[in-house]
Order: sequence, then structure tokens, then C-alpha cells
Amino acid sequence: MVKTTLFDHQDRSSWLSAERADPLLPIIAPSILASDFARLLDECNDVLSINGGAAEWLHVDVMDGHFVPNISIGMCVVEALRKHLPHAFLDVHCMITNPDRWIQEMAKAGASQMTFHIEAAENPKEVARQIRTAGMQCGVAVKPKTPASAVAELVKEQLVDLVLVMTVEPGFGGQSFMQEMMPKVMELRQMYPHLNIEVDGGLSEKTIEAAAKAGANVIVAGTSIFKAKSRKEATETLRNTVKNYLSHE
Repeated sequence: MVKTTLFDHQDRSSWLSAERADPLLPIIAPSILASDFARLLDECNDVLSINGGAAEWLHVDVMDGHFVPNISIGMCVVEALRKHLPHAFLDVHCMITNPDRWIQEMAKAGASQMTFHIEAAENPKEVARQIRTAGMQCGVAVKPKTPASAVAELVKEQLVDLVLVMTVEPGFGGQSFMQEMMPKVMELRQMYPHLNIEVDGGLSEKTIEAAAKAGANVIVAGTSIFKAKSRKEATETLRNTVKNYLSHE
């Protein structure tokens, strides 16, 4: 069995589910797609709370040029990040066809969580099981046109730790936030009150309230953090908004 540093997820008692009443936490995951790749390690260190920044996770977008029209980071970058950031939580979002082909490689590279697209998997349950068996947390993502109901069986069988709702069409950073995705987030939160629900795409100080109000507790933000005058302040603003809504649930 492959184990990732600090994030062996084989103990079923630690798995998140729709039925466990663990308190939800506000989690901010800066998307390194918006960082300066020539200074990637410095950029990551600058935003992580374990190094004096304010972010809990790093969001790593892996694109294959097939499932989405863009090509980005691959396994070698994930491996390099793990080598130099041994305690960081690497939230790897796989926008790739046939995600099952890359589970073992992703685990070896050091991903903490592997999120696959429901639209890309022929057998989503088997993909989720394999991700867990490889020692990673498992997330499932849905594109804007995919209904919330598509992930129901995975959550019911407690095969995923997180549901990611895309609030842009996946493939490129810097797109505008799709407000029309908020009813989907609300539906998921109502169905699964104790599950991590992540939103990705166009999140900023201007759009965070809508996402937090709808029920998202994990926020992916790229440009709004990496291009901010103060990355720490930008991250804390996002977190505080989410925290405020979580405290009223």
C-alpha cells in the first residue's frame, strides 16, 4: 500500500461522511495555477499557514488537454511540492480523462487528496475506492452542467471526503464566477450537512459571500490571492466570511 506523508487515510474512523457530525471548518486553498511558476516553491511557502501565511491547503490543478482544453501541472510537480513541502496538504484536482490510470502515480507523488471528475470516470465508485486504498483522501468534482444528484451514490456509500462544485467551466484560471451554480451548492449542503463542499472558479472578496451563504466551506481562490497586495489578508478575508456563515448553521 502506498502512503502519502502524514495523510494515510486507511483508518475508516477518520473518513468524513454525510452522516458524521464533525464540525465543518473554513478551509482556503490557493490555486497555484495563478502563481508565478518560475518561483513556485516560494509562492507556495508564502501562502501556507504552516510557513507564516494563512492558507490551510494548496490547490493543484492537473489538466491533460483532453478532458479540458488546457494542459497544466503533472505528477512531477506534485512530487516536487511534496519533497519540499512535506507537511502541506496537497489538494489535487484532476481534470483528466480516465482518472483511474493515474491513481497509483498520484499517490506515489504525494497527493494528500485526489479529486476526480464524475464526468470522466466510467466507474466512479471503483475510482473512489482505489483512491482511498492508495492512501489519499477522495474528492469528486462536478462541472457546471452536471447536477448535484450525480454524486449521490458516492456520498451515500461514504466513498468521498469532499464534493467540488465548479463555478466556472474547468480548464482555465481567471474566469468569472457563475452565480447560477449557488443553488447546486445549497442543494448539496442541505443533503450533506457534514461533508466538505468545495467551490472552484472566480472566487474573490466580491463573490465569497454568495458561496459561503450557499454552504461552501472549502474555497479555491487563485488570482484573488496570488495577485493581492497582501496575500495573507486576502486569505483571511475569505476565511472569515466562510467562518461567519458556518457559525450560524
